[in-house]
Amino acid sequence: MNTLSRIVLAALILFVPCTAMAQEEVLINIAGKNVYKSDFLKVYQKNTKEAAFDEKSIKEYLELYINYKLKVHEAEVLQMDTGAAFNNELAGYRKQLAQPYLIDKDVTEKLVKEAYERMKYDVNAGHILFRVAPDAMPKDTIEAYNKAMSTRASLLKGGDFYKVAAEVSEDPSAKENKGDLGYFTGLQMLYPFETAAFTMKNGDLSMPVRTRFGYHIIKKFDQRPAVGEIRAAHIMVKLPKDSPDSVKKQTKDKIMDLYNRLKNGENFETLATEYSDDRASGKTGGALPWFGTGRMVAEFEKAAFALKNDGDYSEPILSSYGWHIIKRLERRTIPSFEEKEAELRSSVARDSRSELSKSNMVAKIKNEYGFKEYPKAVEEFVKSLDSTLLDGEWHVDKAAKFSKPVFDFAGKTYTQKDFANYIFVKQTRKTNTSPQNVGIGMYENYETETLIAYQETKLDEKYPDFKALMSEYRDGILLFNLTDEKVWSKAVKDSSGLAAYYETIKNRYMWGERAKADIYTCSDASISAKAKKCIKKKMSAERIIETLNKGGVQNISIQSGVYSKGENEIVDAANWGVGVSTDVKRDDKILFAHIKSMVTPEAKKLDEARGLITADYQNYLEAEWIKELRGKYKVDVNQTVLNSIIQP
Repeated sequence: MNTLSRIVLAALILFVPCTAMAQEEVLINIAGKNVYKSDFLKVYQKNTKEAAFDEKSIKEYLELYINYKLKVHEAEVLQMDTGAAFNNELAGYRKQLAQPYLIDKDVTEKLVKEAYERMKYDVNAGHILFRVAPDAMPKDTIEAYNKAMSTRASLLKGGDFYKVAAEVSEDPSAKENKGDLGYFTGLQMLYPFETAAFTMKNGDLSMPVRTRFGYHIIKKFDQRPAVGEIRAAHIMVKLPKDSPDSVKKQTKDKIMDLYNRLKNGENFETLATEYSDDRASGKTGGALPWFGTGRMVAEFEKAAFALKNDGDYSEPILSSYGWHIIKRLERRTIPSFEEKEAELRSSVARDSRSELSKSNMVAKIKNEYGFKEYPKAVEEFVKSLDSTLLDGEWHVDKAAKFSKPVFDFAGKTYTQKDFANYIFVKQTRKTNTSPQNVGIGMYENYETETLIAYQETKLDEKYPDFKALMSEYRDGILLFNLTDEKVWSKAVKDSSGLAAYYETIKNRYMWGERAKADIYTCSDASISAKAKKCIKKKMSAERIIETLNKGGVQNISIQSGVYSKGENEIVDAANWGVGVSTDVKRDDKILFAHIKSMVTPEAKKLDEARGLITADYQNYLEAEWIKELRGKYKVDVNQTVLNSIIQP
């Protein structure tokens, strides 16, 4: 096993720390630290596929394990775990690893399964939007809500949805699509919007639905089983918006000409490559990535999914981008939950619905640690905030007189001054709102972040698997940094050491018998024949080029080199001996080789095998380093306990 393999294996080891109990059997003592039998077995079984308990497998793995422990111990002795860079890197990993522990897993599971169930259907809905920011002033929020309710009442009395949407919706696209969003599926809309659309009946009109964009009145037109996904190719002729009639006619004539050529038997991929204005897909014969509902403009999507069989292509269709002829390549149903699960979890984690998991976790933390809030103190402080907060220039000195508690939990009190410091650090410029609205929003964030941060500090004691994972990452970083210093970077930078090492092992890297040869590339067979006559006359390669390339015509070129057998087919055609090979035709050229001499086997120069020799040098450095560590630190293996593993 090479150095890198051993490091990777070691970095993946998951240590499950044991409490020091009297009855635990000590397997190894490394530099005065006990390693218990149970610890080693967990590591061995985790990292060995078949976990064979034969003597050879156990002892080989034990040696790797001891080496790993010695290296980590050496890094600790060198205090590599105390530097700022190390701590910052570990803190970054901790932040990532902590995330799954800081949400309500039950809620997340429900959200993931809910998303998949919704992906089994496509919903066609429209909306009318009344914009209002999440932190808008109460009067603006109420005004937007009242507009939404008034519009809803008008629609319920028989108003034309499409006409009203085009006239009053504050969604810029409504002027063109009249509020119709086409078909969409799960995870394609904001969660509150999606939930309303999927839980309504066809034809229903929703109450105002609040998202970060404002209030929506949603009308559900249709729901159908999911159409799945399709892979298609297209030929596109662009039609710029607001083109004159002459351009419209020109583009239509072009797409119809291409369509007729297809019907007459010409190849779709060839036409796409040569004529499609979508140059990116044209490079692959017009092929597009897989797509499903809501991923393409409505006209394109409808025409693509209407194709019945793989290989079918559509009549020309017009979209907002121009004209398309679409060819169906493949179609599939939505993948199974098991196939889709990892992608779903990632999507849910990035989506606003993940806030549900987080807020549930916050509620649990509050309950667990006896959270108590002081609303009057919060209100008092928020009222004091002035317009400088909207400019992002509020100063903490303005809170000098505030010291009352705003909340406490887990035996610690958090005051108005603590909140003031948070505002001072986190503030940004805001518009169309009030200092009080901003303050309330920032207080909610402060409360949540404080609770989550506290919970994160408790993860090691609450979750043994998290503690083990952090230990793994800590040791892995130490191991990587020290190994880089002692082995990897040293082997690359230590040129004199590498050269000295090369002298001791250069006979491992030998060239076999090679041929010193010239490879001739001739314009035709007659030039090849003339070149061979020149070779018989023992003319040099330079003289042959001068003789046969007269008048600026490139009749011949010659490439000189030393070749191993099997490296070049032209040289191999010379029957691996001094002489001239037979002609080989390649494209419209004639090639042959002239082997001038055979080179006897010899050691490769350092530069000719630097990569392999450097890897060998790294292995050597690591072996020497391990030998040094074994001599420096005492290692005691309890043979009785080891035998109990080998022969349980």
